[in-house]
Amino acid sequence: MVDEFELVDSEEVESPGDEWEEIDVSDTEADRIARKRDREFEQFETRIKDADQFKVEQSVFDDATLAALYKLVQDGHVDAFGGPLSTGKEANVYTALGPEGEVAVKIYRINASNFRQMREYLEGDPRFEGLGGKKKDVVLAWVKKEYATLRRAAAAGVRVPEPIAAERNVLVMEYIGDEAGRAKRLGEVNVENPRTAYEVLTEYMRRLYAAGLIHGDFSEYNVVVHEGELVVIDLGQAVTVHHPNAREFLERDCRNVSNFLTRQGLTVTEADVLGVVTDADSDQSDD
Repeated sequence: MVDEFELVDSEEVESPGDEWEEIDVSDTEADRIARKRDREFEQFETRIKDADQFKVEQSVFDDATLAALYKLVQDGHVDAFGGPLSTGKEANVYTALGPEGEVAVKIYRINASNFRQMREYLEGDPRFEGLGGKKKDVVLAWVKKEYATLRRAAAAGVRVPEPIAAERNVLVMEYIGDEAGRAKRLGEVNVENPRTAYEVLTEYMRRLYAAGLIHGDFSEYNVVVHEGELVVIDLGQAVTVHHPNAREFLERDCRNVSNFLTRQGLTVTEADVLGVVTDADSDQSDD
């Protein structure tokens, strides 16, 4: 059972939205390493391909992805790789050991089957004008956007996995879980006090919105419970408030939250959630 949740402190955000932050999708050091293919990299590539946890995932690891992992090891972000946490059509997530403990390594597939859906969230954002239609460029832009969004969300006081490093199509971040495995999603636990969940969820959505961000897929499946806190995950599709579909995505997020809380026994409407998130006047929900 989950009763109370804690809120983390926020830092002052200089301006709403991160739409003017530059995101460079040109070749990275990992691409250059893959082309150069020195002896140390080839030895690393052999070790990774021979590792039991990666043998069935060869389609994920092209030369440039292996070079990205190699670069992350060289830079001291990863010391050793563990096993898979989750697998999906667009990305696989693995555990790894970092210098300060366990981390999560999210590896996006360059040949992602839904890269056209990725473009839906990228198009209309000034940072990605002229991005083109290459799958590689879309995926690399997506990873850099997710890293930047995690940093901005954390600064706004939203509990998210701490972003550690991004290299090409690989994102390293805080591992949310313990020795028993990943943290449970909010939809997987018994919420004893839906009112508290409502207050924390809407406050996090409000903080995101105040920082110029909309999650875009906010639901009980993208929030996990860890050490008395709700942690918002999977922010890759988040958009700024200036995105042409921002209002549609925001209303969908609010609807997801209200539907979930209603199933938990709390009388709350989409309009209630939207009013709190946007700081508009709205009726208070009743138990």
